[in-house]
Amino acid sequence: MKECEVPTALIVDTDTDHSLALGDLLESIGFRCSFSNGILPKNMAPSIVFLSLDNSGFNVFELMANPQLNNAAEIVLMAAEDDPATVRRAISAGATYFFCKPFDREFLEPLLTDIYEEESCSIEPFGQPDIQPLDQFGLIRGSSNPMRKLYRILRKVAPTDASILLIGESGTGKELVAQTLHQLSDVADAAFVAMNCAAIPKELFESELFGHEKGSFSGASQQHQGFFERAEGGTLFLDELAEMPIELQAKLLRVLEVGAYRRVGGEVDIESKVRIVAATNRQPNEAIEQKLLREDLYYRIAQFPIWLPPLRSRDDDIEGLAQFFIDELNEKNNTTVIITKAALPVLQQHNWPGNVRELRSAIENAFIMADMEITPEELPDLGLADKKEQFNISVGESVEDAEKKLIFATLDANGGDKQATADMLGLSIRTLYSRLSNYEETP
Repeated sequence: MKECEVPTALIVDTDTDHSLALGDLLESIGFRCSFSNGILPKNMAPSIVFLSLDNSGFNVFELMANPQLNNAAEIVLMAAEDDPATVRRAISAGATYFFCKPFDREFLEPLLTDIYEEESCSIEPFGQPDIQPLDQFGLIRGSSNPMRKLYRILRKVAPTDASILLIGESGTGKELVAQTLHQLSDVADAAFVAMNCAAIPKELFESELFGHEKGSFSGASQQHQGFFERAEGGTLFLDELAEMPIELQAKLLRVLEVGAYRRVGGEVDIESKVRIVAATNRQPNEAIEQKLLREDLYYRIAQFPIWLPPLRSRDDDIEGLAQFFIDELNEKNNTTVIITKAALPVLQQHNWPGNVRELRSAIENAFIMADMEITPEELPDLGLADKKEQFNISVGESVEDAEKKLIFATLDANGGDKQATADMLGLSIRTLYSRLSNYEETP
């Protein structure tokens, strides 16, 4: 059994009485506490940091930028009075929570207990000796810091009725997150209905979203329930929101604002009580600039935006996810295939532009090719997306020319796959096509 170290807590505050009271609470849960008046103890990597905004003796934002705190599981702000502008700035810089002094034990103790259990859990190895099982939160798996932070966000927002926008690259598990939010919500017993906005023809979109009455158009031989009606009382997941026709987005906005809609051809408003979770793999500001997403709809539907981490920022999870997929395949096929230690570095070195979906596909392919062991030879060719093409950029060369070289080098490394290239470069596929078109027009 491999025991995690005892989680440490750092309290940075010049208010001695409050620090000691907070320290007593932390130590009663099991944390090992350290105290500071603004100078960070050397060689300390705390699991949670409490920063007071009241002190004039140190700069909170400089402390938050300190490399020692980069890996802190949580940064919690506290102050005698609420200063919304400062709190917003600090949360944007990486803080997770804010509370007013003196602390509310009923609020803080359950939160700290959750963090302590996640940081100090004992883990039993399984499968290969070097691979440990992953934490699971709802339908999501992962034990890396980005995932644990995501779990805490989901735990807080799931019970509310806020509309949520999930933002993340293709393959990061947006639908699983949406289902998890539904399972943890107050409407978990009602329906969860998923609608892929990119998969519905434009001419059928309004009918599919809101339903239609019999005879409302040619071919409407009977009344049809739309996604809103099927999700009544539960959760409607709108995947790939930015692919919804722009003219339909105004009608969706109206439903969100007034809580009612009409079927196509209908004359009566239907009241709607549906919790909306939407998702996009585009950057919202870019989608708005390209007229793919209405700005007013974005601000209404993204009451609570949540960014999902790409797999390349979750190195600690790659081996565990691979083992999980192998276990699923072994159970399904009544086999005992294992992955060798030699294959694990191959998985770790890959950039995974397709994220968890690409990893699952790679493991499924390797499983088919393997006899009893998955070695590097059984893994599909993962080299294309990882090639770092060398090209020279001269001092004084324009940014446009350097960007052009980078795009074509990445496109070549991906064998001409434009979607993979766009994912690797952090561009939307439409932006990539636009820039390639501009290059063709440039003499």
